[in-house]
Amino acid sequence: MGIEYFGDKLKTLRKSKKLTQAELADRLEISKSSVTSYEQGRIYPSLEIFSKICEVLSVSSDYLLGISDELPIKLSIAGLSDEEMRLLLQFLNLMEQNRIPRNE
Repeated sequence: MGIEYFGDKLKTLRKSKKLTQAELADRLEISKSSVTSYEQGRIYPSLEIFSKICEVLSVSSDYLLGISDELPIKLSIAGLSDEEMRLLLQFLNLMEQNRIPRNE
């Protein structure tokens, strides 16, 4: 994985959490310019900061490094409005009601 790929993933994850660069920097206890540099692919974070990024964004290091493409479900629904969440739950309930039992 290239350094640019890491930056793109970081930016996408940050935006999915509806965080600004400044807000992410505050949570990581680093400067906004460091977050900008990570996202632009100019530098990598230290191992300590990388670990904090994974924790703050609720994502595995494998996902952030491009080793895995699977996001935790918690992250996949992050940022949904109350109405979107209600519709999602309604959809899941309908799927459960209409599920065809498997022959075993």
